[in-house]
Amino acid sequence: MLYSLARPFIFNLDAEKAHGLTLAGLKMLPIAGAPDFDPILKHNVAGIDFASPVGLAPGFDKNGEVPRTMLGLGFGFAEIGTLTPKPQSGNPKPRLFRLVEDRAVINRLGFNNDGQPAAIARLQRELKRPLPGILGINIGANKDSQDRISDYAIGVANMVPFADYLTVNISSPNTPGLRALQDEGALTDLLDGVNSALAEAQHGHVPIFLKLAPDLEPADIDAIVRIALDKKLAALIISNTTITRPELASRHAQETGGLSGAPLASLAMQRLKDFRAASGGHIPLIAVGGIDSAESAYDRIRAGASLIQIYSALVYHGPGLARTINDGLTRLLKRDGFTNIADAIGVDA
Repeated sequence: MLYSLARPFIFNLDAEKAHGLTLAGLKMLPIAGAPDFDPILKHNVAGIDFASPVGLAPGFDKNGEVPRTMLGLGFGFAEIGTLTPKPQSGNPKPRLFRLVEDRAVINRLGFNNDGQPAAIARLQRELKRPLPGILGINIGANKDSQDRISDYAIGVANMVPFADYLTVNISSPNTPGLRALQDEGALTDLLDGVNSALAEAQHGHVPIFLKLAPDLEPADIDAIVRIALDKKLAALIISNTTITRPELASRHAQETGGLSGAPLASLAMQRLKDFRAASGGHIPLIAVGGIDSAESAYDRIRAGASLIQIYSALVYHGPGLARTINDGLTRLLKRDGFTNIADAIGVDA
């Protein structure tokens, strides 16, 4: 209710400026404890106990400024980043656009972040007390890097001491050439570098997730699944933003960058089904893209997702959305006779 009153004022601001003010406001909220999730939502993915399957997608909290606050708002896990080894300002502004008529967002931010050293200093302070949920850290390569595989290895070494899991992000459309790392040979070399860095870090078992683009061909999907299983990845995140443009109503429809939000839902669902079919359920899948309700989250879970993440929907529905989805998932699972969410994963696949 409060967000519906505030939304017209927020939407009068430039989208990136509004996001900055949102983060500033979140920092001022009183510290909340762990939400009281229904036990039906608790399950283990990649060796991690998630009290809720509803996660915050990266991009919202790029620099790890408010993970504790977001977890207190009803997220079972929060993924910060994308963090690169060196700070970078990203692409020229304006670079973030609300497509209000379409309930969508286009961004061409370009991995703007304060860099991993600044995040490390922040997390060293923040993690003096345990977080009320799971912390994922999303790592990427600097735009001007001469050796992107080395950047990811550096990211693993830097961030593994602070993460419950690490996500290797090779799916942003806003860093030229980055998506080429999804090609079979490049992906094999990348994951070899990541796994070597993880072994050298000697920090116990920290699962590695891989975040992928939705704009893939069937042969790409088969190759990625084969490599992911061979390299013992813990999960695949399906998917990032799309460079395709379905029919859109907003005047910002032709802005360059990645499209997220409601128009991405059907493509993201199809890719989830494709990866479930290709993997046969042998690797956990995390669904992202166009999820804005308990019903849409439940559909992804039944299609094969072990977890879901949201971001763009928060722009239109406000910070209470995570709790709303948790409550709705609990109701839907019980309605259909499930005693635990794990039993619903992939039942429609």
